[in-house]
Amino acid sequence: MSPLLLLVGAIALLMMFGAGIALLSGGRGEVNERMQQFVIAGDMEMIDPEHYEIPRPDMADRLDEALSGRGFFEPIRKRIAMADIKLRVSEYIVLQVIAAFALAGLAQFVFGLNIVLVIVLFLVGLRVPRIYIGFAANRRLHAFEGQLSDTLNLWVNALRSGYSVLQGMEAIATELPPPVSKEFERVVQEVRLGLSLDQGLANMLRRMPSEDLDLVITAVNIQREVGGNLAEILDIISYTIRERVRIKGEIRTLTAQGRLTGWIVSLLPIGLAIVLYTINPGYGGQMIVREAPFIIQNVLPCGWLVLGIGGFMILMGIMAVRKIVDIEV
Repeated sequence: MSPLLLLVGAIALLMMFGAGIALLSGGRGEVNERMQQFVIAGDMEMIDPEHYEIPRPDMADRLDEALSGRGFFEPIRKRIAMADIKLRVSEYIVLQVIAAFALAGLAQFVFGLNIVLVIVLFLVGLRVPRIYIGFAANRRLHAFEGQLSDTLNLWVNALRSGYSVLQGMEAIATELPPPVSKEFERVVQEVRLGLSLDQGLANMLRRMPSEDLDLVITAVNIQREVGGNLAEILDIISYTIRERVRIKGEIRTLTAQGRLTGWIVSLLPIGLAIVLYTINPGYGGQMIVREAPFIIQNVLPCGWLVLGIGGFMILMGIMAVRKIVDIEV
């Protein structure tokens, strides 16, 4: 049987497996769905089970339970929670496998049965869901940090108007846009479901690992324990955050030339290679054809190795430039 047919069959089987998980997940009760939206799985035991009917676990739940003892389970669940993507760990792993087989099948279909290229794209496919979730988590965290100063201003005004801490958080959840409104709404809902405010704030910090938010939560916890004027403390923290954002903006402006230079120098070899291939395909195409000389006979041509080393060095250059211009404030 053709290797391409085997890859297509494997991809189809994995897609049916993922669809089966999605269908079996649809039978979850409404009450349990609402509870799991706001309460972390480890805190479910704090809620009185007599008032809620917990349905039987579906296939995805059973897979998650089987994987929960593994070392990779908790970091994956934390990344998914940070990105606020409605996925379970088992579904995330299925997506990884589907992406890996899809890219490997595409490589086999376009370039023929080249084992090295198929393996490389298979490994790249395993990273695609992780890269997307990491990008979504970072974008959401930056948006949250950008809204935090306005959030504190609203919270301070609510406290000075006579609201309690929790009522001020409810005002934030009502008045401000996501993601900050959604995070504070989760804290309010967790408190209503039986968690303490300290635990709810700790859960929010676990989803949004921001230094500014850590400072705010520390101030709230200290005020609850020893007392004090929380509105004044939050007002000072808000001013500190605004100044930090201003300084970061100035640093980003001053390092813009360095960052742009790094991108130009890094992408210049790729652009030059495209231009040379366009002008003289016979000359530029010698790097991509599978012909002698070979590093590995009939498997890895010398040109492919040169391109791989060049790409790796370009990537290292980009990372070095980003590290140089990344100034902590």
